[in-house]
Amino acid sequence: MIRRLTLALVLLLTSLSSVAQEALKIGLNYPQSGRYEYLGLQQRLGAFLAVEEINESGGILGRPVEMVIRNTRLNPKRGVANVHEMIDEHDVQMIFGGVSSAVAIASGKAAKERDRIYFGTLTYANATTGSAGHTHMFRESYNAWMTASAIGQYMAEHYSDKKYFYITADYSWGYSVEESMRAQSGTDDTERHPVTRTPFPNARTRDFQTALEAAEASNADVLVLILGGGDMVRAVNMAHDMGLKDKMQIVWPNTSLGTALQLGPSLMEGIIGAAPWFWNLPYEKGHERGIAFVDAFSDAYDMRPSSAAASAYSIVYQYKDAVERAGTTNTADVIRALEGHRYSLLKDEQEWRAFDHQNVQSVYVVRMKPRAEVIQDKYYSAFYEILDTIPGEQAARTLEQWQEARREAGAPLTLQ
Repeated sequence: MIRRLTLALVLLLTSLSSVAQEALKIGLNYPQSGRYEYLGLQQRLGAFLAVEEINESGGILGRPVEMVIRNTRLNPKRGVANVHEMIDEHDVQMIFGGVSSAVAIASGKAAKERDRIYFGTLTYANATTGSAGHTHMFRESYNAWMTASAIGQYMAEHYSDKKYFYITADYSWGYSVEESMRAQSGTDDTERHPVTRTPFPNARTRDFQTALEAAEASNADVLVLILGGGDMVRAVNMAHDMGLKDKMQIVWPNTSLGTALQLGPSLMEGIIGAAPWFWNLPYEKGHERGIAFVDAFSDAYDMRPSSAAASAYSIVYQYKDAVERAGTTNTADVIRALEGHRYSLLKDEQEWRAFDHQNVQSVYVVRMKPRAEVIQDKYYSAFYEILDTIPGEQAARTLEQWQEARREAGAPLTLQ
């Protein structure tokens, strides 16, 4: 009898230990291929680093973290299918990722249907936490409004009497950035400050050639390139060949380390843009946790982290923090733990704003450094020079502005 009780106790303890060690699964929904492959890779590496560190320190609520990854192929339908599969077949408790706002918005809605939080990494369209926002969508990155607010304020001060020409990617993110930047920089007059839109995601070289020829013919002083990834690479190469860099100040609202590396320091020199984070920021501002992240990432992967890597890394840690403050992975409790939470991780203070779930944070107006300074870095990646810092509260839309956008879209004035 005693032996049977002892055996039963051993089996019970073994079972409890197994339950305690059951993995907590999170899902990464991102582009593994195509023109935004680098941005996807950076998210993956940043997330892997966070998961490795968290597991080395005991996991989340004592459970090891396991990451399930899926390729969106920049396709909203594929993103939705990935969300369904990760939740239904792998029981992931949270999903994050992005590059295309259309993919993130569609994927976030799919996550909500199954009562899971979706964290957007690189999704800049205002709609993500604006007109299309809902209770289960959180965005770690800044949005088009915040980008345009920061750079628009700078341009309004330093280029107020200049003529602009916009080349904009023809999809939701492009529209958001252009609309917001025009409003902030005082360039709403489309006759004085015209635009040419290029197809997305399948723009051809001829599309950029036509757009740049129109820009040259306009005699504009400022050329605003609202393009990303491979599109930006092609456009800047062609602008350089046409001599436009010597005639116009090029503005690139959403800068990207990967794109800068593809273009190289000579072509990037002097371009003005905005960024939520860049690898040398922690060193310049003395953010110790940010410095530790950059050092660990650089040592592990032999490259500098981009803002995409920083966003994915931060999301994993913020999910861990919210779950542990809530004491559970239950979605409703984690949402409550996130809303209104302020924290500092890789930079100065950030906040998960309660009314729209937008991460409100400082935005940096930057200029790309001369080649001689860029290559002083071990990884030839010291591109960013800070021109101005715009506090998050000053860059983000107000509650009234957010509600007006929701009203115009026919959306409820609170998250549903």
